Amino acid sequence: MTNSNYILWLSGIFLFIIVFHTNFLTKITRMTSLRGGRSGLVKTLTVKMEADRHLENFDKTQWFSVELGRISSPDIRDKFVQLASDEETEAFIEHSVDQSDWVFTQLWYNVAKSLLSWVYCQTDINAMLSRGSMFVFSKQQFVKMTGIQEDTNFGTILDLGAGDGKPTEAMSGFCDKVVTTEMSKPMRKILASKGFEVLEIDNWAKKEEYGLISALNLFDRCDKPLSIVSDIYNSLKPGGFFVVALVLPFRPYVESVPSHKPSEEMKVSGKYFENQLESAVKMFQTFGFELHSWSRIPYLCEGDLAKPIYSLDDSLMVFRKP
Repeated sequence: MTNSNYILWLSGIFLFIIVFHTNFLTKITRMTSLRGGRSGLVKTLTVKMEADRHLENFDKTQWFSVELGRISSPDIRDKFVQLASDEETEAFIEHSVDQSDWVFTQLWYNVAKSLLSWVYCQTDINAMLSRGSMFVFSKQQFVKMTGIQEDTNFGTILDLGAGDGKPTEAMSGFCDKVVTTEMSKPMRKILASKGFEVLEIDNWAKKEEYGLISALNLFDRCDKPLSIVSDIYNSLKPGGFFVVALVLPFRPYVESVPSHKPSEEMKVSGKYFENQLESAVKMFQTFGFELHSWSRIPYLCEGDLAKPIYSLDDSLMVFRKP
């Protein structure tokens, strides 16, 4: 069955759910209220309202704050760049909050996810349903971290594990050509529709080919991260940029292998965010990279019926090849 047929089939099921929901939600809610309980949907919406209030009152500077005193190396400590929530970040958050309030749409997502999960992985499902976009950094944050000018041209850039290309777009205006890789076939179609060239995951490493290579939240999701870092170094032009986003604490989970454990171990350790950041920087330096800048940012994902937006602590590191 093709993807289009799946969508049509699931759409029919969703229409049935809407009719059922419209006719019986009020009755069910009354019955459960009389018994001192509440329906699952009512509970979910109550949790969602609480999460909305929390986000509204949340101090977003916490997403970007670090304790520099925990960094033992002066050379690493001095490369810190303070970022903040900017216009592009706020626009993504606002869109996510609005979308999470679309109750019927979110119900449809939940039903479709339950059915499609029998055949597809989570990444494929997100692509097929056009949901779950991620936000890593804005164009202006990228400029600040790299220190480039608005007219800088990297030539060809490569974004490894690009997903739906949303994070790639922050860098795409500074090059002649954008090359990407992505394991998910539905995501690959989205990347191609945006005009990005999509290479096979084993066919991107080319000697000193790229002016910039990014790996945004990739290394905790791939089987051989150390081999990839080595290939990145060899594929960068001298003076080229290597942009890394890494969720901390570092907890690898490989979706594509049965054990979900990588065959190569990235040794990132430490009690606090800053300790793990320092450990990660030193690990990348062993490959020959020089640290240009680093910061702490939120790794944001579109919300759902339970939360208006999801966030993880991300370390953003920019390296140069000598």
